[in-house]
Amino acid sequence: MKHLYIITLFVLLFSPSVFTQQYSYPFMNPDMDVSTRTEDLISRLRLAEKANMMLYNSPAIKRLGIPEYNWWNECLHGVARAGKATVFPQAIGLAATFDDDLIFRVAEVISDEARAKHHEAVRRGNRAQYFGLSFWTPNINIFRDPRWGRGQETYGEDPYLTAMMGSAFVKGLQGNDPRYLKAAACAKHYVVHSGPEASRHYFNAVPDEIDFRETYLPPFRELVKADVEAIMCAYNRTYDEPCCGSPFLLKDILHDEWGFDGHIVSDCWALDDIWARHKVKDSRAEAASMAVQAGVNLNCGYIYTYLPEAVEKGLLSEQDVDNVLRPLLHTRFRLGLFDPDSLNPYAMIPPGIVNCDAHRQLAREAAVKSIVLLKNNGVLPLNIDSINNIFVTGPMAADLAVLAGNYNGYSGEMVTFLEGIVNHVGPGIAVDYTTGVLLNNDSIFYGFWHAGYADVVIAVIGINRLLEGEEGDAMLNLRGGDRTSIEMPENQVEYIRKLKERIGDKKLLVVVSGGSAIAMPVVEELSDALIFAWYPGEEGGNAVADVIFGNENPAGRLPVTFYKSTNDLPPFDDYSMQGRTYRFFEGDVQFPFGYGLSYSSFEYLEGKIDYRKEGKEPLTLIINVKNTSLIDGEEVIQIYSRYPSSGTRHPIKSLIGFKRILIPAGKTIEVKIPLSIDFMKQWDVEKQEYVLYPGEYEFLIGASSEDIRIELTSQLP
Repeated sequence: MKHLYIITLFVLLFSPSVFTQQYSYPFMNPDMDVSTRTEDLISRLRLAEKANMMLYNSPAIKRLGIPEYNWWNECLHGVARAGKATVFPQAIGLAATFDDDLIFRVAEVISDEARAKHHEAVRRGNRAQYFGLSFWTPNINIFRDPRWGRGQETYGEDPYLTAMMGSAFVKGLQGNDPRYLKAAACAKHYVVHSGPEASRHYFNAVPDEIDFRETYLPPFRELVKADVEAIMCAYNRTYDEPCCGSPFLLKDILHDEWGFDGHIVSDCWALDDIWARHKVKDSRAEAASMAVQAGVNLNCGYIYTYLPEAVEKGLLSEQDVDNVLRPLLHTRFRLGLFDPDSLNPYAMIPPGIVNCDAHRQLAREAAVKSIVLLKNNGVLPLNIDSINNIFVTGPMAADLAVLAGNYNGYSGEMVTFLEGIVNHVGPGIAVDYTTGVLLNNDSIFYGFWHAGYADVVIAVIGINRLLEGEEGDAMLNLRGGDRTSIEMPENQVEYIRKLKERIGDKKLLVVVSGGSAIAMPVVEELSDALIFAWYPGEEGGNAVADVIFGNENPAGRLPVTFYKSTNDLPPFDDYSMQGRTYRFFEGDVQFPFGYGLSYSSFEYLEGKIDYRKEGKEPLTLIINVKNTSLIDGEEVIQIYSRYPSSGTRHPIKSLIGFKRILIPAGKTIEVKIPLSIDFMKQWDVEKQEYVLYPGEYEFLIGASSEDIRIELTSQLP
């Protein structure tokens, strides 16, 4: 009897029915599936509560035991705006690595820190903005024009590179647990959105159908395939419809064509634009109704507080509201926001991992890999044994903002370029410094006396987020954050001229910062070595010093074209791709897409294409590459396709594969690189589908879009 009593008690205590009784409502029971929990919660919510749950700053619903949740968080290159975090290179710098495996590892670290910071904040009762687990990252807009201030947030001008980097980031951020999302990623800004900043709230983008389908849409399509949890709709109109009120964009393409089943969030206060600036609706309630009917689930703003009014006026039904709320609740359940921490494998990540040594080392690796060596007449790497005096100068040398870019955090251990150089050379070598010249003002020209006594001069010039950025953020920019020209500020160019005159035959190294292409022909001519460092994150100074002094061998590549002049660019507000990017620009450039030098040299040997067994579509490129130098180095092998004449407009060439690989000195490596057939297809306007047109295709293999080493042809399909 005693044993039977014990068994019965055990069954009662641990049976699902008894376990369920711990929870006040079924939606709180983690043993139930997400759909069941979602429907139970919706059934208990009042209309006003439903509307509130669809706001980015969703308030607590105390009667149901639901805590507040703020959806707005950012992690473009590290957890942003929430205190201590590892600061990686800005997104455009991450793109310059051409290393999607690295991007995946960076995103994993970001999500580790995000989880640690979130749970620590909640334990402290802090549920403020920037401590949630839903991140409005990555920005996968095509960087079609280098004047756009927010281009620094993107992965560059190429659809394929953008798609690969964005997909890797999403997978690293969201994790692979079958039950819980580690964090929720968001692809933004959907779609045809890349400036001008000053008119983004009322601008109407009208690209032709081929540009729309072959350039602007593919990265979003690929991130949907990567199971991105959210999509952010843009401020502007596309084809006369507000992006956040367009059934064509949000229903026809995103849901019906691509099968997206996550949630859609409006850009912040974009729903205000529907009635106040686009003026396609007359009131806030009508704007709210338009967004719900298009499928916007989450409102960054306040417009959804007017949903009860819209229902009362018959603009919507409460069922319409339920349908839009449902995916949003799915995300909250998948993040584990209603579950005990003991059930979530990510909840126990300790706060001590934030900016730990391993994460700082990854930030340094990423910064090194992002650096692009644009010119080297043999002066680099510097031989430290032959140098006694280094003069560092320029407005960016000791600047903190240039490390951070925008949408950033701070680690508490940010290493400027000056500090990196000083740390590297040690106590036996003199390092002197002066700003020399201001960012964009000619009132200061100092440092010529110092330069005359130096063995080598390192000038750190360029731009930072005071000159380029989002609307309202670039404080020294009067055009809303966009640049009016792509040229280097003339006062900095003049400073380089004067420095070169003063030092004569002594070596001049120039390090340039920026988040977009900068035209600098005079600087290139006067410098002995030219490095582009982007906005390199907290370890930027150490990374640049690693490259200058030869601890690391540079292999970064340009994810954007560096044009010779602003005069080479079409009008900024023209969304046609004609004359833009390496895919359509036919003139001479200063530095082409995919370009970057190394301390090693490489020879491309025989290559061949491996085909799918079931058809003639190419699957993989197999190529042998030899390091012909005495220095171990990484090479970024790039594969471009050139289309056969098909009677439709097509790019000059398009990237369809790449691989960054370490090749030891003197060694030959066989490299297999997957090729993307989807990015070879063209949009057929009549058939309304992507088609691989028959014909003889060229496969161009090389070290940049212009440095082609091997050409292969194949009849397809």
